[in-house]
Amino acid sequence: MPGGEFNVPPSVPQLPAETNANDEAWLWAQIKAEARRDADSEPALASYLYSTILSHSSLERSLSFHLGNKLCSSTLLSTLLYDLFLNILSSDSSLLAAVVADLRAARVRDPACVSFSHCLLNYKGFLACQSHRVAHKLWNQDRRPLALALHSRISDVFAVDIHPAARIGKGILFDHATGVVIGETATIGDNCSILHHVTLGGTGKAGGDRHPKVGDGVLIGAGATILGNVRIGDGAKIGAGSVVLIDVPPRTTAVGNPARLVGGKEKPSQNADVPGESMDHTSFISE
Repeated sequence: MPGGEFNVPPSVPQLPAETNANDEAWLWAQIKAEARRDADSEPALASYLYSTILSHSSLERSLSFHLGNKLCSSTLLSTLLYDLFLNILSSDSSLLAAVVADLRAARVRDPACVSFSHCLLNYKGFLACQSHRVAHKLWNQDRRPLALALHSRISDVFAVDIHPAARIGKGILFDHATGVVIGETATIGDNCSILHHVTLGGTGKAGGDRHPKVGDGVLIGAGATILGNVRIGDGAKIGAGSVVLIDVPPRTTAVGNPARLVGGKEKPSQNADVPGESMDHTSFISE
């Protein structure tokens, strides 16, 4: 993770920076408290909040239940999906740590995210990302037909298309998320923020390892397209609507179609913060 400080707004409850079992317990207690508050203030949601959150004993059980109901179909039953999600989330502590980090990312970075429970239940970018993590685990277990079937349902339900082989870090915010496409050999580092209608795709001219490699702390603006096996360095920023066909060095900004480096190729301007955390889309405009 590149250096740089990011101050959490005072209205956001403080979650410890390092995720462990105690942090998960703290977050789950916070989510249940939020759900009780919302059920009391809006009785129309009481049954929904009870079935999705308050009736469950842990975060992984609540998330598995919710995803199972979101992604089920007439032939892919919610009970089957619940068991699948719960088994995988319970057997791999790194997946649950990523869930906690992703919830925190949404709550801290998105001013429209009013609570952790709101993100857990309603943020389709968060839900698509957690579903992908399970599909990726299945892919790596050589359960590829099931991984691809789950990938198809994620795309149908959330309008987010992430190949199950793609590797994604933790602390990820898919903001709005509609139309995000991430190819098979793409990788995304930790603490990145990616807006809607972003494509991490191939050029159509290469096989094998053919998709972008995105470092830590990267911000990719809405409608940006990054094509080919190019590297987006730690702490880089991709402006909205850009088409990137070149490597982008760490802590630099690429904008335009075709994209250019702000400040020039020889001595590009350096980002003062970590864009993936600060969510500052427009600092380059003055330059």
